[in-house]
Amino acid sequence: MTALTSVFTPHWQAELELGYARIGGATRPVLRRHSGPLRVQKHLYAEGPEVCQHIVVHPPGGIAGGDRLAIRAAVGDGAWTQLTSPGAAKWYRAAGPAFQTLELRVGAGATLEWLPQETIVYAGAQPELDTRISLEDDARLFYWDMVALGRPASGERFDSGRLRARLDIRRDGRLLWHERQRVEGGDALLDSPIGLAGQPVFATLIASGEIDADLLERCRQLDTPVRGDLTQLPGLLVARCLASEALHARAWLIELWRLLRPALLGREAMPPRIWST
Repeated sequence: MTALTSVFTPHWQAELELGYARIGGATRPVLRRHSGPLRVQKHLYAEGPEVCQHIVVHPPGGIAGGDRLAIRAAVGDGAWTQLTSPGAAKWYRAAGPAFQTLELRVGAGATLEWLPQETIVYAGAQPELDTRISLEDDARLFYWDMVALGRPASGERFDSGRLRARLDIRRDGRLLWHERQRVEGGDALLDSPIGLAGQPVFATLIASGEIDADLLERCRQLDTPVRGDLTQLPGLLVARCLASEALHARAWLIELWRLLRPALLGREAMPPRIWST
């Protein structure tokens, strides 16, 4: 008689749906629905009632093969929402892919700042990330993303696994930005000068609007250890960098945010306290 043994590997299936509305002179959360291990902490008003800040929390602390995360946020007309995270998102080595879907909708006259901390992709991990952002009319967006491949401080290179990512940004249904990334562990492009040039960290910042030549030059002249630059497109500002450490990329993004937020969003930058803890 032959015994059949099946191995069950648990997977996290988590969803978070958020909604915000302008009520009087304040932005208020009007929808907070979740299933599985995705939450937001209590909403904060460090800048006053116009800007509602939420910290998105994934209690397990890491994403393994088979996990599926879905985050949806809708910012209603005239509202202002800032979303960040308490720490790095960690994607663990796995035999199969793990998934994250992010859907962001920003209404007319509304503002969304999506400012998470870094994503760490362990060697052998297989994350698949799909981000879709929809802007209506004159909606404003400030978005960034940081990816660290492997764990250089532990001597781990990204020599296996893969990263797949897609980002679409639309305004009134018209495609403004479409990007697909595919990074293979151990690929020659990780060290090539036309690829990541041996740097394990890369970051992207995308903001709606346009800035003048003087401010663009000030941003380019920031004294930081990253290799970065900015490009002004019609109605969209794009910044990219390569770095040896996530801390350097994060510092660069924050300095850009400090310079750009007053010009693009009309408000001085006030870093969330969670970034300092």
